[in-house]
Amino acid sequence: MRRPLDGVRVLEVAQYTFVPAAGAVLADWGADVIKIEHPVTGDAQRGLVKVLGAAATVQGSSFAPIMEAPNRGKRSVGLALDSPEARPLLEELIRRSDVFLTNYLPRVRSKLGVDVDDVRRINPDIIYVAGTGFGMDGPDADSGAYDVTAFWARGGSADGVTSPGAERVAGMPAGAYGDNIGGMAIAGGIAAALFGRSVSGEPSVLDVSLLAVGAWATQFSVNLALLTGGPLPKTERRTQTPGNPLVANYRTSDGRSIQLAMLQPIRYWPEFCRLMGCDQHADDPRFASLEALATNIDAACDIVAAAIGSRSYADCIALLGQGTGAWAPVQDGWDLGHDEALIANGRIVDVVDADGHTRKLVANPVKFDDGALSLARAPQFAEHTDEVLRELGFDDEGLIELKIAGAIT
Repeated sequence: MRRPLDGVRVLEVAQYTFVPAAGAVLADWGADVIKIEHPVTGDAQRGLVKVLGAAATVQGSSFAPIMEAPNRGKRSVGLALDSPEARPLLEELIRRSDVFLTNYLPRVRSKLGVDVDDVRRINPDIIYVAGTGFGMDGPDADSGAYDVTAFWARGGSADGVTSPGAERVAGMPAGAYGDNIGGMAIAGGIAAALFGRSVSGEPSVLDVSLLAVGAWATQFSVNLALLTGGPLPKTERRTQTPGNPLVANYRTSDGRSIQLAMLQPIRYWPEFCRLMGCDQHADDPRFASLEALATNIDAACDIVAAAIGSRSYADCIALLGQGTGAWAPVQDGWDLGHDEALIANGRIVDVVDADGHTRKLVANPVKFDDGALSLARAPQFAEHTDEVLRELGFDDEGLIELKIAGAIT
């Protein structure tokens, strides 16, 4: 597969998932991504043994998806950014890089000498990218955030998926949910900045915040609220589109769910009824027009619920697959990992872990040309320190001196 970012070097000074996820996508696209880690503790995410209450890996395996997914394809260097002996190494890496990528807070960037002005003094042509919680400007510029706070809660998604009258707000559907979405936004911004620099010669400073990504994800509700002058009303209804029984999710006889999304109910109602064995309602005048359907919405929903609820998940999939309306099975992580469409399009990819075992990871959603995507595993902690420093011209003696000084791992 042609990798459009071959020859691009990215220097990543970041940890956890938001921002590192962008580095992983850039590595997928061909960039040489060098990840700087603390020389003793490494990326703090390496210490997370549980996510959402579940183990982050399986017993006896070094393959932890929480580290692999946002760090695959990178090279790891253990470098003490606060060490005077390490400073020349960092500066040389900056000189040789096209992109500087970070999610450190402003006060930390300033303390370590890796803020925009610091980095630009070393390499005026570098594209500087900061992943932030709430943006570089404004009252919260110095505040840290996680996706559950800035993206999910403050960004509108938590409220949007919480039913009226619920005792508590809904939680995120997956670990690093907003981080991964934000990582794709950052990767896209970097690709645009690289193109812009190639055309104009001017490097950009990028700021992508979790809050802004959250607002972008929920923009329909935000824009409509701004138009109507207040929060959108919350209503409990059986369908997701008022008056349309064919835009809703229904439970099957074996406890699974099917999501219907047939936006033209008058067009699809007869077909649905004939497919699902309720032919007597296909031409029922109660459902022959939008007005009649809206008046008889409860009866229509009951018919659909009974048709799906009397059949197994497998049977519903087989029958609905013969129709022309839009629908989808409601899938969990296991289902999604075996989804035939994802597999056929190369979006579930094999990767060989550090122990030599073949594992699988979700690929980034962008497919270039028709080639298969090949993924390399995430680096072990500081795995490439010697390799990268040799590229900078250090010999064995120099490496030993730096290790003794505590500048590198």
